[in-house]
Amino acid sequence: MDFVREKSGEAARGCARCVRAVCLMILSALLWGPAWGDEAPETVEVADPYIELHTGPGRGYPIFHVEARGARIMLLKRKTTWFKVRTDREIEGWVDRLQLERTLDPSGERMHVQEATAEDYARRRWEAGVMGGEFDGANEISVYGAYAMTRGLSAELSLSQVLGEFSESMLFGVDLLAQPFPDWRFSPFFALGTGVIDTNPRTVLVQAQDRNDRMSHVGIGLRTYLSRRFMLRMEYRSHVAFTSRDDNEEIDEWKIGFGVFF
Repeated sequence: MDFVREKSGEAARGCARCVRAVCLMILSALLWGPAWGDEAPETVEVADPYIELHTGPGRGYPIFHVEARGARIMLLKRKTTWFKVRTDREIEGWVDRLQLERTLDPSGERMHVQEATAEDYARRRWEAGVMGGEFDGANEISVYGAYAMTRGLSAELSLSQVLGEFSESMLFGVDLLAQPFPDWRFSPFFALGTGVIDTNPRTVLVQAQDRNDRMSHVGIGLRTYLSRRFMLRMEYRSHVAFTSRDDNEEIDEWKIGFGVFF
């Protein structure tokens, strides 16, 4: 029994580390914004007397190189309003959007940087985010990923870590989300799903046992588009845990967080 409990505890700690790692990755995406992906790099021509290259994506990073008018630079990737570029001499640095929009594209026209819009938000296919809140009175942090099958219906997977005073739990959920008004900026949604919760006591009492219970839930929430590819999400879920005891448990969950869409 001690061996089984030790292995179960190790698995729970491994899942917790996964949750924290995924949270960090999604937070990085929220802070920096999406990269350009696998598209072929575009080359533009400097039209101003010069363009400044910074060592990093921000005005706090020093200028270390300047390219003169007529030079060509290749766009590699983007972080928020900053773009990583490479010169003909293989020098790489970061240029802000305002300077980049004064360069010329291959057709000789001013470079235009396309931003995600509310219309892109309504047509999104993929969504991922980080949320925090309260699960049955305990602190909770969770990550989720969703795929929109239609504009009003999406499938979602979530993984949460719940940190209580006497125990910690890992919750895995599968949901169907219905969004009846996908074009609204403040758009309500309804959730129906199931999942599994694994609870591990922090105490060393003889009677303390690990628990693994099936769950089902319904929920209601609100999404709102912020800017670029960012969104805010709030939700409430009512869970029923099907325990091995005589009665089931009803659990309330409140969460709020941020997401990115693609």
